[in-house]
Amino acid sequence: MIRVLIAEDMTILREALVGLLSMENDIEVVAEVADGERVVPAALAHRPDVAVLDIGLPGQDGIAAAAELRERAPECRVVILTSITKPGVLRRALGARVEGFVAKDIRGADLADAIRTVAAGGRVVDQALALAALQAPESPLTQRETEVLRMSATGAHPAQIAERLFLTYGTVRNYLSSAAVKLDARNRVDAIRIATEAGWI
Repeated sequence: MIRVLIAEDMTILREALVGLLSMENDIEVVAEVADGERVVPAALAHRPDVAVLDIGLPGQDGIAAAAELRERAPECRVVILTSITKPGVLRRALGARVEGFVAKDIRGADLADAIRTVAAGGRVVDQALALAALQAPESPLTQRETEVLRMSATGAHPAQIAERLFLTYGTVRNYLSSAAVKLDARNRVDAIRIATEAGWI
């Protein structure tokens, strides 16, 4: 039996996913959560084989939750569900070493098959998204610039970012400035817009 955790903030969609997967003879939904902050605690409590994570979770997005899962529950494999087709998002997901990356309009039977493939050690990536990712330019930002810009996009102030990342206030401002320069942005807000539209944060 494949034990599955579902993370989706839209109640009706989460309930639909749970209902669809519960009809499969070899899949058991052992936990469901509505935000990214609850993914790791739920995984540690229920020990799922596969976590199916919506990319747009509140609190912590699906990719960030997947990266934390990789650190704290490495036996749990991850399938990301997304309606975002930007190639940079797929690159982020692969950078977090997720095993599955599929569109939200996937058929229920195909999602179940994707879960089986991932649980068996395979990888499932939407072909159209994979092709787009290969053709798109890579982000010019460093990992730290990306992280700081992503936190800034959530409304965190430089001082808050510095505290959370154990950096100095000046270092955070430098990262934000260098990100804006690399993206040819007018300011931090413009840099966030450019990086978001490209799928880099």
